[in-house]
Amino acid sequence: MHAGERIELTLTDLSYLGGAVGRTSENLAVFATGGLPGEQVVVEIEDVRRHYARGRVVEIHQPAAERTEPPCPYFGRCGGCQWQHMAYTAELRWKEEIIRRQLLRIGHLEDPPVQPIIAAAHPWNYRNHARFSVDATGRLCFTRFQTRQLLPIEICHIMQPPIVALMPRLQGLLPGAHQIVVRCGSRTGQILIAPPLPVPTDEIPSGQPWYEEIILGQRYRVSAPSFFQVNTRVDERDLPSQIRAPWLTERHGLFSQADLLALLVLDRLALTGRETVVDAYCGVGTFALLIAPRARRVIGIEEARCAIRDAEHNAAGFDNVTFLCGRTEALLGQIPDKPDAVVVDPSRAGCAPGVLDALASLRPRTIVYVSCDPATLARDLAGLQARGFVVDEIQPIDMFPRTHHIEVVSLLHDRGVD
Repeated sequence: MHAGERIELTLTDLSYLGGAVGRTSENLAVFATGGLPGEQVVVEIEDVRRHYARGRVVEIHQPAAERTEPPCPYFGRCGGCQWQHMAYTAELRWKEEIIRRQLLRIGHLEDPPVQPIIAAAHPWNYRNHARFSVDATGRLCFTRFQTRQLLPIEICHIMQPPIVALMPRLQGLLPGAHQIVVRCGSRTGQILIAPPLPVPTDEIPSGQPWYEEIILGQRYRVSAPSFFQVNTRVDERDLPSQIRAPWLTERHGLFSQADLLALLVLDRLALTGRETVVDAYCGVGTFALLIAPRARRVIGIEEARCAIRDAEHNAAGFDNVTFLCGRTEALLGQIPDKPDAVVVDPSRAGCAPGVLDALASLRPRTIVYVSCDPATLARDLAGLQARGFVVDEIQPIDMFPRTHHIEVVSLLHDRGVD
């Protein structure tokens, strides 16, 4: 087998990164971009390694029942989405299955307590944050799938409408730029474009130092380099049954996925108002400030100074919230009061080993682990189990529809308080 060769293949599985999987007669695994399990296809091989090959589907002889027509003209070439060609119900089913597999294979969790995934009310036009590359002619681009090559684009179906509306207006205003970031607040209507446009125009203000967004009634300032939840699209919907929250009397209303994620965290903490809670990797204080009215004291830890400045600004009016700037693994073990609960929301890299050691030393009654990567989540849950914590519940929520990314909220307790 060699690059450029075309082979017929029956696809039988789906990989964690989104491609379908089939095996040759020699039992070599082939990861096929653009395919779905159950399909008979022709794959053009692009890369051959010792134990596997990668390619892309160029012909479909027998399509899967869940195959749909992608609305995006760049799908398959752009690296942003992996599953536009799959019915959303099938995407949700596969995300649950992928979580179970990662927890079993990496975390060695037998029969992990994975709950039904919380779907997005609408799986399109949800992202509030776009990072565009700019080519030599000043055109907006994304990066092509599995390469660093630029792909000029004119529309994106997962970006929120205000960003989509700006895209044609930005074309031609970016000579000499390398990247441009556009962020928007769903509930505030505010726009941030950074850095300032190379061709200034009064019609499109740019260079804003921050924008604001609202989650569960709490307003947040978010500076240009600070992280914030991307799925803030607001939809009218019923609250999913997985969000038990007995203190919520209204179960129907306008909610974003970010609202639901925050409600999951609050629900799993089950606070009485007497607790000390640590919010590790706290960013601009997203969870910390929602926890504060329900706890005695909240301590947020964040390494990024820009996010800490935002968090301190956002916490104006709260007298029970403190923010510490530094690495979580360095500061978590220095908390003066033993916390009753800890929320951890790390990047895709997961928790550093020092974080798990600090949690083992602090022995909080409850840990709520918010993860955006099932592989590192599985690794860390195994580490926490080995340190005496019990995994009670694993709740996926679809924060990134049409992509392979998966958000999970896990609830753990200290085995010593059983």
